Amino acid sequence: MVSSEIMALQIFGTPRCMGTRKAERFFKERGRTFQLIDLSDKGISPGELRAVAAAVGLDALPDRSGKLWKEGGLEHMDFDLTEALLENPLLLRTPIVRDGVRAVVGADATAWKGFL
Repeated sequence: MVSSEIMALQIFGTPRCMGTRKAERFFKERGRTFQLIDLSDKGISPGELRAVAAAVGLDALPDRSGKLWKEGGLEHMDFDLTEALLENPLLLRTPIVRDGVRAVVGADATAWKGFL
């Protein structure tokens, strides 16, 4: 069995995202190590996206109130959501905090306590 301290906690987000900065601060203050993945630079891999979607549901992942979603008119289009999120990871709601099979989407300090 692998302990959660050996598995890397991941925070997916962007440097300008207030929620991502809150997640970083939350885990730093509690001494929990993590890997920060900058979605504007690296994106999310298909395997990581599948794991997060399995934990929270695919429909919880897009930022439907975000600028890219609205300006792209995506609420009126029929498309493959998985493909869209892989092609443009900035469509994801952030932060995404993932530890193995568990994940939380959005700034939710109460839920983050489960990763400690």
